[in-house]
Amino acid sequence: MLDIIQNAKAQWCYTDSEGQQHVDVVAVRAFPLSAPEQGVSIVSSAGHELQWIEDLAHLDNASQMTLATLLAQREFMPEILSINTVSSYATPSVWAVMTDKGETEFTLKGEEDIRRLTHTRLLIADSNGLQFVINDIEKLDHASRRRLDRFL
Repeated sequence: MLDIIQNAKAQWCYTDSEGQQHVDVVAVRAFPLSAPEQGVSIVSSAGHELQWIEDLAHLDNASQMTLATLLAQREFMPEILSINTVSSYATPSVWAVMTDKGETEFTLKGEEDIRRLTHTRLLIADSNGLQFVINDIEKLDHASRRRLDRFL
């Protein structure tokens, strides 16, 4: 069981096996896209690894939930659910999309900012560096898929 709590200042605190408490820790995935459930590190505010977790499935449920909360606070990657419009099929272009966080617009600087992770999963970086994910392009509606295909 991981000993991670959030203190009154909303800082995450990790207590190691020797009883030393480390304040303001973060959790970092080693392979956030290819193996998000494996290889998670608890890192101190100074950037030192405090604990390595090989597989989240090996943790008890309470630790998994705490770690999921900690990771969610660090990672922000909206999932694109539909592509409503694109301003142009040449880049740069402005995309209006519906994500799991709501509607938004972003500018795609170039086609190279769309990276295929698997056959059906894409990562799209906007002009500000924010990354969006499409977890399964086959689940996009026909119009969204048609717009996306012009850039692939």
